[in-house]
Amino acid sequence: MANKLPHVEDSGGTVYLPPKNEYETFIDDAHYEEKVREWGLSVKKEYWYKERTHQRIVTIKGYEVYGKTGEHNTIVLEFQDGNLTCIHPAYLKEMQSPSFTKAAISDANVSQPKTKETVSKVVVEKPETTEKKPAVKKEKQPEKKVKKEKAPKIELPADKVHFTAKVKQFALTWNHFNEDNDEVIVLENVVIQQEKPVEIGLAWCSHSKTLKKLELEPGNTLEFDAKIVKKRLAKGKDVEEEFIIEDPVHYKINNPSKLKKS
Repeated sequence: MANKLPHVEDSGGTVYLPPKNEYETFIDDAHYEEKVREWGLSVKKEYWYKERTHQRIVTIKGYEVYGKTGEHNTIVLEFQDGNLTCIHPAYLKEMQSPSFTKAAISDANVSQPKTKETVSKVVVEKPETTEKKPAVKKEKQPEKKVKKEKAPKIELPADKVHFTAKVKQFALTWNHFNEDNDEVIVLENVVIQQEKPVEIGLAWCSHSKTLKKLELEPGNTLEFDAKIVKKRLAKGKDVEEEFIIEDPVHYKINNPSKLKKS
């Protein structure tokens, strides 16, 4: 017998890929705006979902979290007829472009193998350079190993927990979805407060509207409830020295609430 395909609903020419399990919803408008910007989308209530022959209006209902540490998202869309479907953030962003067509995307995918063949031919036609390359690579390998700093192995809780932390600095991080720098806060002395406290060390979170209302400064201490995932903080591009991240930060704080500043 053939293997069964995953369940897919089809209605009116649109193929729906509904969420398989429960998905995350937005706490409030500020949380919605923060996530939408993180995905590289303009903040608004309605978006276009485009097919080859037609387009439909959708709203963002929530998002799924996946990956070993929950660092990736799939957006859950709701159509006007109430149907739900899942979509990658980058794909939804492409759909908002006036020039978007599925045909153009499929043509781009077909052209990729040709470039791979061209690259392989160039490597074969230059055997002389292959003698010098191994020596250069061997010299660089030890340097790369020294620079890599692994985060301590910590079992992160899946649900929201209570934290205490201290504001270390404000920084800018590169967001590849919207191709611009985002404002973030780097926290130090981050501790999960429970029966056996868990010391996280450094962590970061988006400088959302909710946090901006607190008018935070380096040195402020905070208490809050939030989720935490393993997600390294990327450095910003072309930023001033005061906004450069000084130390590697391996953990991200998501959806902080019940914030207290002291």
